[in-house]
Amino acid sequence: MKLSKEQARKRRTVRIRKKISGTGLRPRLVVFRSNKHIYAQIVDDVSGVTLVSSSTLALAKGGKAAHANKEGAAEVGKDVAAKAAAKDIAQVVFDRGGYIYHGRVKALAEGAREGGLKF
Repeated sequence: MKLSKEQARKRRTVRIRKKISGTGLRPRLVVFRSNKHIYAQIVDDVSGVTLVSSSTLALAKGGKAAHANKEGAAEVGKDVAAKAAAKDIAQVVFDRGGYIYHGRVKALAEGAREGGLKF
C-alpha cells in the first residue's frame, strides 16, 4: 500500500521528533507549511508550552503583505526571531516538520538566523 504525501510527511515527523526535543534552555522551532500560509512557533517540550509564534496569516492581519512564498517565509522567520529575542531566547533546535530543507522552509530558517537565532 502506497502512502499519500501527507501520511509520509507525518511518518517522517514522528521519526524526527524521536531525536529532537525542545527544552527551556534550547526550545524547538517548529515549521508548518500549508498551501496558503507558513507557520512557525517556538515550543518548550518539557513544560508543553508555546513560547512564541508567527505566521504569514498573523503578519497579514498586522498590516504587512505576507504571502506563502520564500519572501513571506523569510519575514515570518525574522518576526519569530524578533519575538524570541524579546523573551531572551537565543538558541533553538530547528524542527523542519518532515518537510525537505528547501524553498520556503529554508527561507524561514535563514530569516530566523538573520534575526539573531542560533540553531
